[in-house]
Amino acid sequence: MSNYIVGLTGGIGSGKSVVSNRFEALGITVADTDIASRAIVEPGMPALAEVRAHFGEGILGADGTLDRAALRARVFAQPEERKWLESTLNPRIGQWTLERIRNSPGAYAILVNPVLVETGQYRLCQRVLVVDVSEQLQIERASERDGNTPEQIRAIMRAQGNREARLAAADDVIINDTGLDHLDAEVQRLHRLYLELARGADRPLTDT
Repeated sequence: MSNYIVGLTGGIGSGKSVVSNRFEALGITVADTDIASRAIVEPGMPALAEVRAHFGEGILGADGTLDRAALRARVFAQPEERKWLESTLNPRIGQWTLERIRNSPGAYAILVNPVLVETGQYRLCQRVLVVDVSEQLQIERASERDGNTPEQIRAIMRAQGNREARLAAADDVIINDTGLDHLDAEVQRLHRLYLELARGADRPLTDT
């Protein structure tokens, strides 16, 4: 297991996946809660059976897979249903991500979670990296990507917590409102930093 964990977070549409993909391309293990949330509800998985039993067949597609858009519309309109879903899925998501980190061979690993700070999972991490953009840009990007309305995006943003709280918890921040060249340079810079920090964390303490 990697002894050094970097928590990566940011709101919807901020570009977390774009950043995490670049770390992964550098050979770093990435444990992403969004990927975990899909893996645990694949057909045949116990979590999907529980979700179907609770919400009904309407949250399944014609092929038997989870219709995430339909489920999202249900839970974000009904806070109590969202709480039920989170209590059902979050323990499994946590187990999936920690298992991936446990099997990581690298100097450090990246834990990606849009609610890293709000859930307290940042306490597992030695460093917190926030990918940040303006709220207006979040809405524009997420609406274009997912086809959701601005109102739906705002509801997701509210559920993901407070932007200021994320930034207050950050050790490092990438402002992702310019081109990919800037993003690449920031990832390379932070990769070098995290390698050095991870090596320092593994170094035994001495009196000299």
